[in-house]
Amino acid sequence: MNQNPWWRYLLIGAVLLPGFFYAFPNLFGDDPGVQIRAARTTAVTPFILDRVEQVLSREQIAPLGIISDEKGVRVRFDNSEMQIRARDALQDALGNQYTIALTLVPSSPAWMNTLGAAPMYLGLDLRGGVHFLMEVDLDSAVARAEERYVDTLRRTLREAKVRYAYVRRDEKASGVEVKFRDTQQRDLATDVIDDELPELVINEFERDGEPYLSVTLSETETEELKGFALEQNMVALRNRIDELGVAEPVVQRQGDARIVIQLPGVQDTARAKRILGRTATLEIRLVDEEHDVSSAIEGSVPPGSRLYTMRDGSPILLKKSLIYSGDNIVDAAASLDTLTGGPIVSITLDSRGASINQRVTGENIGRRMGVVYVESRSETKRDGAGNLVIDDQGNPVRVKSLLEEVITAPVIRDQLGRRFQIEGLDSVTEARDLALLLRAGALAAPVDIIEERTVGPSLGQENILQGLQSVLIGFVLVLIFMVVYYRMFGLVANLALALNLVLIVAVLSALQATLTLPGVAGIVLTVGIAVDSNVLIFERIREELRNRNSPQASIQAGYEKAFSTIVDANITTLIAAIVLFNFGTGPIKGFAVTLSIGIVTSMFTAILGTRTVINLMYGGRRRIAELAI
Repeated sequence: MNQNPWWRYLLIGAVLLPGFFYAFPNLFGDDPGVQIRAARTTAVTPFILDRVEQVLSREQIAPLGIISDEKGVRVRFDNSEMQIRARDALQDALGNQYTIALTLVPSSPAWMNTLGAAPMYLGLDLRGGVHFLMEVDLDSAVARAEERYVDTLRRTLREAKVRYAYVRRDEKASGVEVKFRDTQQRDLATDVIDDELPELVINEFERDGEPYLSVTLSETETEELKGFALEQNMVALRNRIDELGVAEPVVQRQGDARIVIQLPGVQDTARAKRILGRTATLEIRLVDEEHDVSSAIEGSVPPGSRLYTMRDGSPILLKKSLIYSGDNIVDAAASLDTLTGGPIVSITLDSRGASINQRVTGENIGRRMGVVYVESRSETKRDGAGNLVIDDQGNPVRVKSLLEEVITAPVIRDQLGRRFQIEGLDSVTEARDLALLLRAGALAAPVDIIEERTVGPSLGQENILQGLQSVLIGFVLVLIFMVVYYRMFGLVANLALALNLVLIVAVLSALQATLTLPGVAGIVLTVGIAVDSNVLIFERIREELRNRNSPQASIQAGYEKAFSTIVDANITTLIAAIVLFNFGTGPIKGFAVTLSIGIVTSMFTAILGTRTVINLMYGGRRRIAELAI
């Protein structure tokens, strides 16, 4: 009676061995570190690794270790001071071709990381994470809107049959400038614009005796545009964070033009920095094959065309007229071409983009179409000696630049529709990042990361210690109670409780979930719930003993008769935890996750685990006079 079948040992071993393996890395902790990645791809050459070692050696910075893998180069240091010194030195040495970011590098052995065992993430309220303060360039949003109004004004005046010399955006002052041949046409244009585009403010003026109109956005329209750009940026950033897989992020508006982002438990901060800060989109334009590229290089660019550069540095002439842009993209997915094996991005357009794509490609079969990658960048300005240029307020001066390069310019072989592919990408990682940016949505305005830091516990070290003490005190009190009240059976229950905590940590680590302070509260609650099952079993055994049953029969009856009650109680609690997870947000989700995991693991350890140990102690053919319960 009360013997353990072979499958029970096999099942317990299959659960506990991986549990200890995945929980073990959490004992090592993290070290402050620096992560280096290429600005566009993750290909890190041995030259960069040697360069990093040379820079650190020259600055007399001794790292604890240097790791080179698919994530780039990660360098571990003994303290935060050396981490900051190394970051500054590497930024000066490597320049803007590489992204240098502060991070926390797990100090667990490399062979464990190779096998997929890594410590669980801790939230900002426990360990900290990465903090970004971003400033949105709202003036660029206004300038972009004015660029759109250039085409709108041309179309509106053309439809109204108003003759004009040119319509162009005034680069020196805000607004759009329209030149006319006579005042009569200007007056007609004023009436048309006033009727068709009432959100614009019109000013008439003369220059060199010729009539002009200055068209600007009204103050109300400008404020609405800036507010929309800020909100759209927040939505796009949230989408990008979701794509990065960050748990419980914080995205908040600060003031009129700033956004605060906190990413708890982020390991790959370099990629997060690169993805969040990039204002990237695509523009589709026809290739100008009627004019000579060499003449355009010499300065004779045709009026309706513009000179671009391919990725290999060769020049290409494209039409100024935009067919469609990233605003018309609703989905993007990275994959490999089945024919060439090269990385591609599959694009899905909205109904308007699909209609335009179908019409334009159908009319231009045999001609080439260019896919232009457009990215706004903001870099710190440096003098000839490589030192940062500081403004009057002591802040680094930032210089904005626009990267425009033609990824590919294929020949249109057939009429395209809603879906098409982009080739010519450097790597699979670049294809994934580009697909992520297009899928998450383009930023309405460029953003500058004006502050970046790894942050410590936001609730204060004292509160953290109190939270950990609550777990420890609750755990110890439960252990003492179980031993005093249930004696040897209480020791077995305590063993199961300890294994339950190990399994909770192992599951969180295996899933790479983020543990927050509410999650710790869920673990504290689990500590109490976990022994409930054993209390039900042990009390049932006591009741059987009072009914003068034998110890062996009492143990068997106790486990069998308490089983249904334990399952019912845990299932109802699990249902409540699932509801909390589905309908809750932020901290509530963290509480629900640890509570759900704790319920499942406690049922395993309290029922199967303790039964196995009790059977080893009292089962088989042993003659037992009494039980230590």
